[in-house]
Amino acid sequence: MSKVKSGFFCQNCGAQSAKWIGKCPECGEWNTYAEEIISKPEKKEAWETVSGKTSESKPKLVSEINQGSGEQRIITNDNELNRVLGGGIVKGSLILLGGEPGIGKSTLLLQLAVAPGKLKTLYISGEESEQQLKMRATRINENNTSCYILTETNTSKIFSQIGALQPELVIVDSIQTLSTDMIDSSPGSISQIRECASEFLRFAKETSTPVFLIGHITKDGNIAGPKVLEHMVDTVLQFEGDRNHVYRIVRAVKNRFGSTPELGIYEMQANGLREVSNPSEILLSQRDDNLSGISIAATMEGLRSLLIEIQALVSTAAYGTPQRSTTGFDSRRLNMLLAVLEKRCGFRLGTKDVFLNVTGGIKVDDPATDLAVICAVLSSNEDIAIPGNVCFAAEVGLSGEIRPVTRIDARIAEAEKLGLEKIFISAYSKGIDTKKHNIEIVKVKKVEDVFSALFG
Repeated sequence: MSKVKSGFFCQNCGAQSAKWIGKCPECGEWNTYAEEIISKPEKKEAWETVSGKTSESKPKLVSEINQGSGEQRIITNDNELNRVLGGGIVKGSLILLGGEPGIGKSTLLLQLAVAPGKLKTLYISGEESEQQLKMRATRINENNTSCYILTETNTSKIFSQIGALQPELVIVDSIQTLSTDMIDSSPGSISQIRECASEFLRFAKETSTPVFLIGHITKDGNIAGPKVLEHMVDTVLQFEGDRNHVYRIVRAVKNRFGSTPELGIYEMQANGLREVSNPSEILLSQRDDNLSGISIAATMEGLRSLLIEIQALVSTAAYGTPQRSTTGFDSRRLNMLLAVLEKRCGFRLGTKDVFLNVTGGIKVDDPATDLAVICAVLSSNEDIAIPGNVCFAAEVGLSGEIRPVTRIDARIAEAEKLGLEKIFISAYSKGIDTKKHNIEIVKVKKVEDVFSALFG
């Protein structure tokens, strides 16, 4: 039997030290080091019993490597998930899904597992019993015959069942509950998470079987465990949403096989998550009367164009220091835009409270929303409503000029599809074919031009 060895690991970033130290030199946190047993017995790893291959490999020239048929993807019934992953699940990929407790991570992947189709899926749960999963799976899809449930936390037993079943997709809920015989520490520790994820990574690459890992997050919103966990996997998905709202958003934080800015939107219902194919309709309020302080912005999330509603409230400061509060928008960028209005355009907003909100519970960082934010602030300040059939897509510079943005044709097409009649863009935008659009395109150069066109 091998000698027992132990080490000290940072519970925040996963850094290792031979002795206990107060401050982590990697992440700078205090009192995060804990002792863990790290001895590894000399025996064959669990994943090798499934793949039948050893970990030994030889160097090859790039020209000698057989590419095969290229990147093979599995197209699922979930179009939103396919979009976020870059066109489907890549065979042999390791995907990490993180999110707050109760947000719907297990529901999303269980819905993928029991979806109609012939994809043999193994759902491994270390948190719920078979009966609990049966009730949820029946509520989502009663007639599924291709999803297998395994309630186990030991990786050696898991891989023996995988070898017998030979699934086409593996889902692990969650990586923090698993333990391996290679490490003598408790489940959820830094070394256990790292080693279990490493075993599933090698298994996925050797057998070309895609694996989903569900990960817990910390109070700061980061995925629990060592940071190396996010570096090991091919794709990191973040599942976001507010429990007070029915809409959920899945974002790609990291994706080796696609674009990271992509997002998918779902609506939480009693029988699972429903895909929202046209998110612009749910992000825009259905109102009969025109109200001041509301504007519509044409933004982009990856390759998807969205119309979002910007709400602003400008009022006289009740106390000495004016308040600046934002929801879903960068507060520092709002301060910059208010400074532009104050300095370049002559609007006295320095003594007024300004509150800004992006409806729908989403967060935007697209510079194309600048013009819509400024128009919403000016509308509330002047108490003059902006017509509901008008939208904006332009960036605002520090000198008050209206700057062009990327993919303006897709933004114009989205506004036209939803029945809007006018869109304000930069006069410096190039390559726009106005003849193929039935929407009125207004080109402006400065903020004063927009103010004159809207409010006279």
